[in-house]
Amino acid sequence: MPVVVVESPAKAKTINKYLGPDYTVLASYGHVRDLPPKDGSVDTEHDFEMKWEVGNDSRKHVAAIAEALKNDDTLILATDPDREGEAISWHLKEALTKRRSIKKTTHVSRVTFNAITKKAVTEAMQNPRDIDVPLVDAYLARRALDYLVGFNLSPVLWRKLPGARSAGRVQSVCLRLIVEREMEIEAFKPREYWQVKAQFTTPRGPTYEARLTTLAGKKLDKFDLANATDAEMAVSAVEKRPLTVTSVEAKPASRNPSAPFMTSTLQQEASRKFGMGARQCMNAAQRLYEAGHITYMRTDGIDMAPEAVQAARDAIKDRYGADYVPSSPRIYKNKAKNAQEAHECIRPTDMTKDASMLKLSEDDQRKLYDLIWKRTLAAQMEGARLERTTVEIGSEDGQVGLRATGQVVTFDGFLKVYEEGRDEPVEDGDENRLPQIMQGEPAKFSAGAMQQAYDKAGEKADSVVDTDAPGKMQKTSAAVLAANGAVLALQSHTQPPPRYTEATLVKKMEELGIGRPSTYASVITTIQDREYVRKEQNRLFPEDKGRIVTIFLLNFFKRYVEYDFTAALEDELDQVSAGAEDYKELLAKFWRDFSAAIAETSDLRIAQVLDVLDDALAPQLYPPREDGTDPRVCPKCGLGQLHLKTSRDGGFVGCGNYPECTYTRPITGEGADGEERLLGTDDGDEIWLKTGRYGPYLQRGETEPGSKKKPKRANLPKDRYKKPLPGWAPDDMTLEKAVTLLTLPRTVGTHPDGGDIKAALGPFGPYIMHQRPDEEKPVYVNLKELIEVFEIGMNHSVELLAEKRANPGRGRGAAAKALRDLGEHPQDGGPIQIMEGKYGPYVKWQKVNATLPKGVEPADVTIDAAVKLIEEKAGKSGKKKAAPKKSAAKKPAAKKPAAKPKAKK
Repeated sequence: MPVVVVESPAKAKTINKYLGPDYTVLASYGHVRDLPPKDGSVDTEHDFEMKWEVGNDSRKHVAAIAEALKNDDTLILATDPDREGEAISWHLKEALTKRRSIKKTTHVSRVTFNAITKKAVTEAMQNPRDIDVPLVDAYLARRALDYLVGFNLSPVLWRKLPGARSAGRVQSVCLRLIVEREMEIEAFKPREYWQVKAQFTTPRGPTYEARLTTLAGKKLDKFDLANATDAEMAVSAVEKRPLTVTSVEAKPASRNPSAPFMTSTLQQEASRKFGMGARQCMNAAQRLYEAGHITYMRTDGIDMAPEAVQAARDAIKDRYGADYVPSSPRIYKNKAKNAQEAHECIRPTDMTKDASMLKLSEDDQRKLYDLIWKRTLAAQMEGARLERTTVEIGSEDGQVGLRATGQVVTFDGFLKVYEEGRDEPVEDGDENRLPQIMQGEPAKFSAGAMQQAYDKAGEKADSVVDTDAPGKMQKTSAAVLAANGAVLALQSHTQPPPRYTEATLVKKMEELGIGRPSTYASVITTIQDREYVRKEQNRLFPEDKGRIVTIFLLNFFKRYVEYDFTAALEDELDQVSAGAEDYKELLAKFWRDFSAAIAETSDLRIAQVLDVLDDALAPQLYPPREDGTDPRVCPKCGLGQLHLKTSRDGGFVGCGNYPECTYTRPITGEGADGEERLLGTDDGDEIWLKTGRYGPYLQRGETEPGSKKKPKRANLPKDRYKKPLPGWAPDDMTLEKAVTLLTLPRTVGTHPDGGDIKAALGPFGPYIMHQRPDEEKPVYVNLKELIEVFEIGMNHSVELLAEKRANPGRGRGAAAKALRDLGEHPQDGGPIQIMEGKYGPYVKWQKVNATLPKGVEPADVTIDAAVKLIEEKAGKSGKKKAAPKKSAAKKPAAKKPAAKPKAKK
C-alpha cells in the first residue's frame, strides 16, 4: 500500500478516513530533524553547509515510516502546504534516503491540499508534484539565519549581561517594539484640555446632546480651552445666548464588510473578542483544520475559491434571504507575496454548517469556528446602508456654534451576521440616534439634564472616551456646570499611547513587514517564555531584563534590530522562495557584516557595556526630582552616585557606595524614594519596608559597617500570580504585621520521631516541613490559609505530615477528598459523591463533575438534586451518559471447555 505521511496523528486519522484501506497514513509528529544546538551546525567556512540531526523523539516515527516502506515502493509526502510543510517533506526524504529506506525504485511525490475534505484530498492525490526546491531553500535560509544570530549573539548577551537569555532575529525586533512603547509611555507629558457639551429639547419633547465647536466666531481646536477659566467663559457664552438650529443635513452612507480572515487578522480578532493569545488561537485553528472544518490557517491570502464564494452566497440566501446577497460576488485582492502564502483565506470547508451543527466539545474551537464562519459569510453579504445626520446649532451673532451627530442603520446587511472588533473607540456621536430636528427651530436647553447625567455617571466614572483622539483615554477630574444644569464642561488630559496587546502587536509587525504568518505566534510566545515580557490583563509589559537587552542591541547591534533592515531581509527571503535569489549568497552577505559586529563586542568589558546602557537609559533611570536635587545622588546615604547594575534576574539601580550603602531599586522609575519606609521599632530594632529589585520586602535593622552578617528579611505574601495578598500589600503593611512576618520560619515544635516541625512562607504560599533522621529529604505540606502559618499547632501538624507520608502523591494535582457518599446513580449505576474541590464542593459521578450552586451546602444535597445537576452538566458538556449496567443474572457466563489431559512422558 502507498505510504502517505502527514504531520499529526489527528490529521492522519482524518485523511485515512477519506483514502480508505488502500493507503497507509502515518504521522511524522512535526519536524523530524533540526540543527544540533552546538557550534558548527552551520559551517560558515564551507559554503554554509548545515549538519542535521534526527531528534530522539522523532527516531521512532522515522523508523515506523521506514518499516512501512518495506512493503511498498510509493511514498507520498502530504505535509502542510507552506514553507514549513515543504521543509518537513524534504527532511523526511533526506532522512529516509540516508537510512536507505528510499531506494532507486521508490517513487516519492509531494501533494498538498488547502482543506482536509474528501474532495480536496482526492484531487491532491491525482495531482502529485516534486518537492518545491525554492521553498525549501527559503526555509534553509531562515533556519540558518536564526541559528547564526541566536548561536553567535546569545553568548555575547550571556557574557556582557548576566541574567540575559538568548536573542533571536525576529524576537529581538518584536521586543524592541514593546520596550519603545513603554519608554514612550514613561516620557509622555499629559496636557490638559476641556470640552463643552449641552443638552437640548426639541419642540416635540425628545432631547439630544451637542458639542461646542465654535467660540467667539472661531472654530475650536482641541487645546483652545486649556484650563478651568477658559471652560467657565465658554459655558457662560453658551448659556447666555439664544440658540437656533441652523442646518440639518442627512446623508446616505454605506459600510462594506471586512475581507475574510488571514492568519494575522484571525489572531487580532480572536484577541479582541475572546482575549485569546496568538498561540492559543493558532492551536485551536490547527485542530479545526486537522478535523476538516476549516481551510489552512497559515496564510497571507484573502481571496476565496470561486466554488467557495458560490457556496457562501447560497448559504446566505438560504439563511437570510435574497436581499442580503449582493448582485455580484465580492472579490478581495490577494496580498500574497510568494508561494508560502499562495493559499485561500481561512474559511469553513462547508458554508452550510455553523458552530452549533458541528457539536465541537472544546470551547476555544467552538468560538473560533463561529468567528471564522460568520466572518466568511459576512464577507460575501450586501453592505449595510446608513443615514448619517449632522445638526448645526448657532447663535444669531455667530459667536457660538454647537454640533450634534448621529446615524441610523436603514438596512443592516452584513451587520446582521458579523461586525469586526476595534482596537480604537468609535468617533463621538457615530453610534447615536438623533430625534426629529427641524432647521430653523429653537434649540432650547434641557434644564438640569447635564446635571443629572453628571451626577449619575460623570463624577463616579474612572474614564470616558476621548472622542477627538481615538485610542487615547482621558481621566475626568473636574467639571464646570452652568446654572441651568444644561451646559457642562469636562476637564480632560491626554494620555500616552496604549501598551500593545498581542493583537495590536501582530498588526504592527504586519504593517512593518516583520515576520510572516507562521511566525507571529511563536515570536510573541518566545519573548514571554524568556521572561523579557510579561502579559497582564491582555497587555504586554517589558521586564527589566527585556529592556536592558533591547538597549544593548540598539547600542551594539543597531542594524540588526532596525525595522527596515528586518523587513528588507524578509523580502529577500521571499525572493528566495520565488526562485529569484540564491539563498547561500544571501547568507554570505549577512554573515560578512554580522560576524564583524560580533567581533567588535568581544573585547568589551561588562563595566563598559553598563556605562553605555546607563547613559542610554538615563532619562528613564534618573528622572528629575521634585525637590530639584541631583537624581543620580543616592537618596539613602546622600553620598554615592547611582549606577545601573545587572544580576541573573535582570537590571537594577544601586548605590556606587556599596557595601557601605546597600540602596537598590528597580530600573523602572525612582520608586524607592517613598517606598523605603520605617514602620517602627521592635525589641530595639528598626523595622523597614523596602523595595529591592525583586519587589517589596521587610527588614529588621541595618547592616553593620564592616560586618558580613545580613539583617533578617522577609518577602511580602503573594498569591499564585505574584500579586500581593489582600491586606498584605505595601500600603497595608503595619509594624505588627511586619514583626509577625519576620518571625518566619517559625518552629512549631519537636516531632515525636525527632526533628523540628517548621512553618514558613514560600513561593507557592504557606507550608509546614519536617525531616525525620532516617529521611533523605524533608516532607512539605501546603497550608490553605496564610493565618495557619502563624497559628498551626503540634497536633494538627503531626496529623498533616502523617497523612502526607501515607499518601505522598497528595498535594498539587492530587485526588480530591470525598465529603459525602450519596449512593448509586438510580438509573445508570455508579457511585455519586460530593467532593472537596479547589474552587468549592462539587458532585462527581463517573467522568462528570458538577459544581454545587452558590449557597448550597454539601449536607443539604439529596440524591435527586445530585442527579439533576449531573444531567445538566452532561448536557452542556456534550458528554454521553454511560449505558446502564446489565445484570450478570440475565446472561449466564459461557462454560469454558474442559482442559485436555497432558500426555505422559
